Amino acid sequence: MSPSESPEPEIDLGPPCPECGEPWLRPTNLPGRYRCVYCLSRFELTSVCPDCGEHSTIVRMASTSIITCNNCGGSMLHRL
Repeated sequence: MSPSESPEPEIDLGPPCPECGEPWLRPTNLPGRYRCVYCLSRFELTSVCPDCGEHSTIVRMASTSIITCNNCGGSMLHRL
């Protein structure tokens, strides 16, 4: 493969927004709260998955909060 044919690396823009699907979900200054920069929807991290009902521990102060359900892979975010 020549240098001109090198594949471009994937750019991670962040997690996808549960509302619009665009990769612009960002944490706000409030722990456990997120806002989509694209559609401006606001979300709160919940302890119970809305899809399967599985309970999960919330680590709101961590910079790497888990926003997907460990059981079903659904979003742990609730729209405000």
